[in-house]
Amino acid sequence: MSDSQDSMNHQSDPTEQIAADSGDGVSQATRDIADVAAVEVITTACVHLLSAAAVKVGLADDPETQIDLDEARKLINALAGLITAAAPDVSDMHARSLRDGLRSVQLAFREASPIPDPIGQGPGEKYTGPVN
Repeated sequence: MSDSQDSMNHQSDPTEQIAADSGDGVSQATRDIADVAAVEVITTACVHLLSAAAVKVGLADDPETQIDLDEARKLINALAGLITAAAPDVSDMHARSLRDGLRSVQLAFREASPIPDPIGQGPGEKYTGPVN
């Protein structure tokens, strides 16, 4: 067998290398997630929901093209449920700032809505109580 054929036989299959790399990536991600505190995961999820809701109620760069109140309602409901459920487990400092952000997007929703929901029936209000 020639040297070039021998070296070809010892080269790894690229698909095997990709599989090995992705396996390492998954195990690394698992180790990374294991090091993250639950409070940080919860607050990060809340911040993502809050940011998306803010964009959908028109609090972003281009409100004319980004407003979508149906989507905003869903995001605000999810955010309110998560904050309400997690509040006993996260510190008061975290819960307070998340509630402030939630209240801001709830009020922005009410302001952006052509036909505002009755007090107590807006997005997230079944979890937070009336917002006005």
